[in-house]
Amino acid sequence: MRTAACSLLFLFFFPCYINAQNPLDLLKGKGSSNNSGEMVTGLKEALEKGVQTASGRLSKENGFLQDAAVKILLPPEAQSVEKTARQFGLGKQADNLITSLNRAAETACADASTIFLAAIRQMNVTDALGIVKGADTAATQFLRRTCSAQLTSQFTPVIEQALEKTGATKLWKDFFSTTNRFSRTPVNTDLTGYVTERALQGLFHYVALEEREIRKNPLARTSDVLKRVFAPQ
Repeated sequence: MRTAACSLLFLFFFPCYINAQNPLDLLKGKGSSNNSGEMVTGLKEALEKGVQTASGRLSKENGFLQDAAVKILLPPEAQSVEKTARQFGLGKQADNLITSLNRAAETACADASTIFLAAIRQMNVTDALGIVKGADTAATQFLRRTCSAQLTSQFTPVIEQALEKTGATKLWKDFFSTTNRFSRTPVNTDLTGYVTERALQGLFHYVALEEREIRKNPLARTSDVLKRVFAPQ
């Protein structure tokens, strides 16, 4: 988290940079082209490091499974059945299933940064100003708007394959073919869709957390371009 905060430091200092020049002038092209170009360069550089950190964190083994903030549990409609199943001695089967769901999400996150980087590299000055002057998760919301559809499309087949490879699909069918016998409402969840959605939630959770952290706790300027952009005016 500290590394990501350092890399995204500019979000905290950026208002100081803007105050040295009218933001509207930048948008209209009246400000220094060198300054505005360097601003976007610094923004892209910091965001690239941040999303790579977030996706790298979650794609590691146990990145989801051992992180209570993003761990994927069974779907809400299945949790009452899970509770009953554990009472009947099926706890190990439930644990194996949950582990498999999280392994699939970890696999999918390995390539998430590719889509993020494509969106970041298309960012312009208007986007940059909107992020800096926006809410404390403005950068995250920008990435959510521009990347969610592609991430869903990319994650779905990867997660589907991972669910098969880890045995989650079979575990799911076996588990609920047994538990549905004593459940009033049989569970019939789109497992791939559910894990994909939860994987994306976990990914954006950490992007947002890192963004908030940098806005509050600037620690260092980690590159020459960031030092130039945010040098005292």
